[in-house]
Amino acid sequence: MTLGTPSSQAYGEPWYWDNRYAHESAPFDWYQKYPALASLIHLYVPHRHERILVVGCGNSVFSEDMVNDGYEDVVNVDISSVVIEAMQTKYSNCQQLKYIKLDVRDMSPFQAGSFAAVIDKGTLDSILITYGAPVYRLGLLKESCMWSIKLHHKSLQNKNMIRETKFGAEGSSEQPTRALTDPILLDESGSSVEDVLGKNADVHYIYVCTKVRKFSTQRFFWALPIILPAIPLSRPYMLI
Repeated sequence: MTLGTPSSQAYGEPWYWDNRYAHESAPFDWYQKYPALASLIHLYVPHRHERILVVGCGNSVFSEDMVNDGYEDVVNVDISSVVIEAMQTKYSNCQQLKYIKLDVRDMSPFQAGSFAAVIDKGTLDSILITYGAPVYRLGLLKESCMWSIKLHHKSLQNKNMIRETKFGAEGSSEQPTRALTDPILLDESGSSVEDVLGKNADVHYIYVCTKVRKFSTQRFFWALPIILPAIPLSRPYMLI
C-alpha cells in the first residue's frame, strides 16, 4: 500500500510510524543489515554479555541477528506503539531481546551508565532531517557533547542490497576500496573525507562517538541521532 510522502516534520511523529507499521509489517532494515556491519560491532563491542541499546528499532531483524551472533542483552526502543507491540509478541520467547516504547528525546526511564553501547540506524535522520555526510553531520555531533569521533564507511557500489534512504540520494562517485574497520581521518569540518573517498561518495557513513568524561568514557555507534547527551551509556554510540 502506498502511504504517500509525508512532510519532513512527520518523520519525528509517532502517528506517522504507527500508520506505516500498521500497513507494512514485513521486517525492514534501514541502510545496512547486521551481517554487513558485524565486524565493526565486534570491534567496538567485543564483550557480548554487555547490555546494548538499539534506538529506533522498528521491525528490523538487526537485533535478532545480534543475538544469533552471541549478544546476550539487547534492549530495543521505538516511538511507535504499533511496532513495539508487534515485536514484543514476535520475540516473547527470546529473553535476550527486550522491546520498549520510548521517545529517544526523553531517556529518563534509564539510569546513567545503563548501557555499554548504543546503536542508532536512522533515528537521528528522522529527527534532524539532515544528510549523514561529515560536512553536514560532524558539526552537529560536536555541538551535542564532548565526543571522540571516529568515522567509518560502507560502500554501496556493486552491492546487492536495498538502498532506500529516508531523505534521498546525495550523489555518487568512484572511491577506493577501504576496510570497514579502518577509520577515515577527520579534520574539524569533515571536508577531509572527500580527499579519501571523493566528492559525493556512494557510501553510508558510520560515526563511532566515544563520550569522554573526567573519570570514564562512554561510546556510541551511529549512522544517525544527536540527542546523545541524554542517552545513559557506560561507553560507545554508533551512528549509521
